[in-house]
Amino acid sequence: MGCAFSKKAKRKGSAKDSGPTEQPQPEEGQESKQYSWDKREKVDPKDYMFNGLKDQTVGRLPDKVAGQQFVIQECENCNIYILDHSATITIDDCTNCRIFLGPVKGSVFFRDCKDCKCIVACQQFRTRDCRKMDIFLCCTTQPIIESSTGMKFGCFQFYYPELAAQFKDAGLSIFNNTWSNIHDFTPVSGETNWSLLASDCAVQDCVPLPDSEELKAVRISTDGNRSIVPVTWGQRLKKSDESCLVVFFAGDYTIANARKMIDEMVGKSFILIQTKEVAMKPEDARRVFRDQATEFIPLLENGPVVAMEFNGDEAVQTCQSVVGNIFSGTMVFVSESKSSASQDVDNFYNFADMQMGM
Repeated sequence: MGCAFSKKAKRKGSAKDSGPTEQPQPEEGQESKQYSWDKREKVDPKDYMFNGLKDQTVGRLPDKVAGQQFVIQECENCNIYILDHSATITIDDCTNCRIFLGPVKGSVFFRDCKDCKCIVACQQFRTRDCRKMDIFLCCTTQPIIESSTGMKFGCFQFYYPELAAQFKDAGLSIFNNTWSNIHDFTPVSGETNWSLLASDCAVQDCVPLPDSEELKAVRISTDGNRSIVPVTWGQRLKKSDESCLVVFFAGDYTIANARKMIDEMVGKSFILIQTKEVAMKPEDARRVFRDQATEFIPLLENGPVVAMEFNGDEAVQTCQSVVGNIFSGTMVFVSESKSSASQDVDNFYNFADMQMGM
């Protein structure tokens, strides 16, 4: 028979654990051994927790969490900013709060929260028993909601100077973001428990910039053009029936080149549907790049590729022109024609989704 525990219950020690364990003492004249765990700095859980706050602005500055777990619970009408990377974060019983969570290496779990607006970057995202939440999300895996209603999702948009390094420290790629591909674990027939935020919904209107002097020292921007994570269109209806696949191969300037390509295309009024960073094998390249695979296969040994899908009338021609004018000395895959581009996109993202799901 299984046993159920409340999430707030504390495990009690058994009789065997009732007293401190007696440690063997070194013999006279002999130095006490030191172990690696003796040298670790002691962690106070209270330094990684916000509990029972009301009507406050609080946060943690860069380098103050440094990969630890964090807990936020029973807060009301608060502005909360975790401006650092962490291991996991749980948020319980919070009401009417505005929350920013910097890159989380593992999971973010919201439980019993309502009327909250959040910006979150993580490996895994889940909600349970939540209602009326707006979330600007960057999530590597498919986000999951359970017993939750009135959930709205948008693409993560945020910048401060330390954020790019924090993504690396958390092991997250800025190009792997499934923010709009929500799985509802408890769907209700005839009802919709989640939707996408309007494309013009402003992050700062949902989660304002911090107003405390300490947190204001961090140079934050919510301008989508400066966002560390590329702002993607996601599952919204595409503007055009023409898309184009562009793939950059691993090298010293891959991220910079991909960002430059995005800036150029968005500046020409094309929309970025999705991005992906994933390792490819020769057999994958043959399936995706077909006739051009031979010239790209040697490049796969250098590391993962970064792919982008752009959408808009004449997307293929414009992508070819941008690559030819700006990246003429760089090996880049670009769809050859409008007729082949749709298959390019399907082939790549079907492969990438399978690879990420393994």
